[in-house]
Amino acid sequence: METQLLIIPGLGDSGEKHWQTFWHEKFENSIRVVQDNWDEPIREEWLERLNENILKLNKPTILVAHSLAVSLVLHWAEKHNNEHIIGAFLVAPADVDSPEHTPECTRNFSPIPIYKLPFPSVVVASENDPYASFERKKILAEKWGSDFVNVGQQGHINSDSDLKYWEEGQLILRQFIEKINL
Repeated sequence: METQLLIIPGLGDSGEKHWQTFWHEKFENSIRVVQDNWDEPIREEWLERLNENILKLNKPTILVAHSLAVSLVLHWAEKHNNEHIIGAFLVAPADVDSPEHTPECTRNFSPIPIYKLPFPSVVVASENDPYASFERKKILAEKWGSDFVNVGQQGHINSDSDLKYWEEGQLILRQFIEKINL
């Protein structure tokens, strides 16, 4: 994979058992966004940090976002643009519009922007994710113009899901990159 990965963790960062951490260790062509405050996210600060990382890009890059970071990507792409971003791999979007699904500290990422993304994207969703209903993720993917992949019953596709290198996710990513490069 010559394509670079910009790994964007969500609330609380992605711990040592999270697939994003395994991917960052495995793929030399990956960069990880590091926020100053992982537990009390402030949208403007997170956007600024993401933008700083994106401005340094100099080769074709896929945004690899998990959970709250999916909303972050949507907020970023609404106001910014970068020729090096060739796609977004959006995993387990957290429904920040729903107090029933997400903690109060994520509410400043609401409302989730609804528009067609300016680059190809894929939403990877689990049927039993406590942070968003499956239907809602399907609808969001449609509105964003994203492909949609159902990975079955894998919770929030996070550390608790114990996916380690998440080979299935790597395969979905590889297929997505091949589709972009057609």
